[in-house]
Amino acid sequence: MFLPIVAIVGRPNVGKSSLLNCLANKRISIVDPTSGVTRDRVSVEIEHEEALFELMDTGGIGITDNEDIAHEVDVQIEIAIQKASLILFVVDVRDGIAPLDVKVAERLRKIKKPLLLIVNKCDAEKYDFQTSEFFKLGLGEPIPVSALQRYGRVELLDKIVSMFPEVDTTPVQTEPLMKIAIVGKRNAGKSTLINTLVQEERVIVSEIPGTTRDSVDVKFEIEGKEFIAIDTAGVRKKKNIQDSIEFYGMARVERSIRRADIVILLIDAPREISQVDKKISDYIKTQYKPCLLVVSKWDLAEEVEVEEFIKYVHARLPGLGFAPLSFISSFSGENIIETIELAQEMFQQANTRVSTAELNAVLEKAFIRRSPTKRKTKVSKVYYATQVSVCPPTFVLFVNDKRLFNSDYERYLSNQLRAKLPFSEIPLKFYFRPKAKLNKDSEETRYFSNNKRQILK
Repeated sequence: MFLPIVAIVGRPNVGKSSLLNCLANKRISIVDPTSGVTRDRVSVEIEHEEALFELMDTGGIGITDNEDIAHEVDVQIEIAIQKASLILFVVDVRDGIAPLDVKVAERLRKIKKPLLLIVNKCDAEKYDFQTSEFFKLGLGEPIPVSALQRYGRVELLDKIVSMFPEVDTTPVQTEPLMKIAIVGKRNAGKSTLINTLVQEERVIVSEIPGTTRDSVDVKFEIEGKEFIAIDTAGVRKKKNIQDSIEFYGMARVERSIRRADIVILLIDAPREISQVDKKISDYIKTQYKPCLLVVSKWDLAEEVEVEEFIKYVHARLPGLGFAPLSFISSFSGENIIETIELAQEMFQQANTRVSTAELNAVLEKAFIRRSPTKRKTKVSKVYYATQVSVCPPTFVLFVNDKRLFNSDYERYLSNQLRAKLPFSEIPLKFYFRPKAKLNKDSEETRYFSNNKRQILK
């Protein structure tokens, strides 16, 4: 299906990111008074009046916050413009026509693509009258909006949809795409991996740490199957966070982990595993997300044995001892496809359900092999277990006293289930409930009545 692309362009700090968030009806791009916050192309799919399109935010034209990557930012803007079916040129009503607005207008006039002139920050009636000034840019009728106040939102969406080519843009029910969040410390090679997967310069790659600030969703395809990769800002130690942009970047990393199906924790082979890596791995663990430990820049690791490095990683990140490792080189493309295939296998594991009989048989053997520690004179009992959910696989164990089942025993049960059931590389979640809380009409109670015995003694 053809999906129109609508690109938001303009000079820095006119509210482009605020406009994307407004039209998407959720917070996607980082909004900050600092010029040049958005550097990569940040996009989101929007449905309006049964039409679907991709809205793309871009960096400010004329960015000056970091001259070393100014060219790369401009390349991303140019790619967005060339791909776009429609361009939203955003200006600031309070500033009037700035010299840089004139330069942007001249650049867009040469493109000869459908364009809407958006006059932002019209959050009071008096500003509507000031929009007429922007007729001087020669780009058609100015459209007043206020992204922060959501003024003119629906009218702008109507206008956007009306300007699409006459093609069927009705949303089609498709299988949800697997989302892969790529996280890691700064300059670990996340953006390089994204570009390798997409096979284009989708995000800026630079030796400057912290180049990526937003979380960027990027579609890519391997062997006919589509995925979404979430590129995230690099995380650094809390004491080294320099400004609000980096703080929000860290918050988006955590949000990206929460909404991902699979998390790739990128480990920079030439550098030691740091406290930042540990912090990220701990957060992944608390969210029960399948995690693939991907060792990047492996071609730069000199005289390092694979087995020794695996032991080193597991020793430094003990909470992810079950997570598989993959060694890649984004520059050469080595092992990239195999890594995504492994992520698919883990996704299948996370969506697996096992039968109640199979689950209880494994738990019975595990319980016989090792029982929880006694609490005074009280002996632990497990009456029944059932799987209640997937992603992550979640199990409820009905017991005589849940206080007898501590975190150590939960880890033991996780290891036993991973060894015997098709969950070998993913986290598992457990709930322990006392038998007294069972409803008399529940499936569990009927199971007890039919069997008239404890499943596990």
